[in-house]
Amino acid sequence: MAIERILIVDDEEDIRLVSRLAVQRVGGWQALVAASGPEAVDVAARERPDLILLDVMMPGTDGLATLSLLRAREATADIPVVFLTAKVQQQEVDHYLALGALGVIRKPFDPLVLPDEIRRIAGEAGAA
Repeated sequence: MAIERILIVDDEEDIRLVSRLAVQRVGGWQALVAASGPEAVDVAARERPDLILLDVMMPGTDGLATLSLLRAREATADIPVVFLTAKVQQQEVDHYLALGALGVIRKPFDPLVLPDEIRRIAGEAGAA
């Protein structure tokens, strides 16, 4: 599966901007953005991105709840999700993977390396 469109979900505007620029300019992909979990579910159902970069810690509906909502909808159940988070203790990463995340990228991240991290994770899962 080729990655062409990535949905970036983060409540922080600056993270959305930096991620979008990295995905578009460095990665060469189309970027979609959402500022909350509910918005992400709506955008994902409507736009069907190839991959979702999802912040774990967001107010209201956090990344874990958002992943659950995505998996519960037929239109979004199979979209690969990669968590973006500063919470990367091994037990936390193991938990994210057990919930169905494709992988985890540590925050803060290097925007110039972000596309390589996405490709690595997607490649390991056979999604790229």
